[in-house]
Amino acid sequence: MADGLSVFLVEDEALIRMMIADMVEELGHHVVAEADNVRDASAFAMTAQYDFAILDINLMGVYVDPVADLIERRGKPFLFATGYGPELLPSLLRRRPILRKPIALDQLKTMIDSLFPDAVAEAPH
Repeated sequence: MADGLSVFLVEDEALIRMMIADMVEELGHHVVAEADNVRDASAFAMTAQYDFAILDINLMGVYVDPVADLIERRGKPFLFATGYGPELLPSLLRRRPILRKPIALDQLKTMIDSLFPDAVAEAPH
């Protein structure tokens, strides 16, 4: 994919959201929708056009699993980015990839590459 992948980003802390968005861009992809709460994220999960989602597990004290369920119903891949462990997730979501915060660029790249092995985005040099 010459233009990279489109990403739906859900993170309640603005600075972390900006940092992840910057990393996504650096890897040659682009964020097409962002949310910091379950209500907005649920709306975007069903309506936004994206290739995959990056979800924080805990949004201002509310777990993101209803959003993950909506994304899964659309058949879109997603991963979790969190400082928490998978034990906070419903058992059916524990098999999803989890990036531990603080996120490193190479870890994010590896995770995206594993979700889309046929899509190669060229990071600008």
